Amino acid sequence: MGKRSRKRSADRPRGGRGATRPVRGGERASGEPAGGAGERASGEAAAPGRGRSLRSPRRRTGEERSEAIRAALEPLAPGERPGAVTAAAIVAAVLAVANLVAYLAGVKIDGERPAAGAMVATEALLGVMAAGMWLARYWAVLGFQFLLGLLLASLALLLVTASSLAGVAVVLAIGIPAGFLFWKLVRAMARIQMPEPPRAQR
Repeated sequence: MGKRSRKRSADRPRGGRGATRPVRGGERASGEPAGGAGERASGEAAAPGRGRSLRSPRRRTGEERSEAIRAALEPLAPGERPGAVTAAAIVAAVLAVANLVAYLAGVKIDGERPAAGAMVATEALLGVMAAGMWLARYWAVLGFQFLLGLLLASLALLLVTASSLAGVAVVLAIGIPAGFLFWKLVRAMARIQMPEPPRAQR
């Protein structure tokens, strides 16, 4: 009898650290709640998203900025002409008339009169560009901008080699208005190049 009682007591689980207990519905066998691991995983997955929201917004590329500028422009209405293009057409016409008057008056450059062929070509070029810009033609504005670019480059060289304040003043008096007109024509060209808005149906 003594041996049987000791054997039975050895088979019974003792109430120590190695003792097992039934698993409840809301817990795992290790004592961790059933939803603990899932909650931690979802929290860790959401953490990177919260980190991204705190970062600075992505910088736009040059193409995106150009697209935004074009979207802000308003297309020309039928018959509309930008003010900068009107000013450029008037300047081209005035230059054509001034060159013709100077040639007829016998003005000489470096002691010589300009060649007749060069004078005719210059007058024709300025006249065509003036008429084209008055009609708000893209090619005319582009050609006049090319001439303004050559003028600004020449003025920059003259400004570097100017030996007196009077020479600097003359260069700046011509270069500042020319540069301002060049800058204004850039935006005007963008509006001219845009498609015309659809006409309202009658």
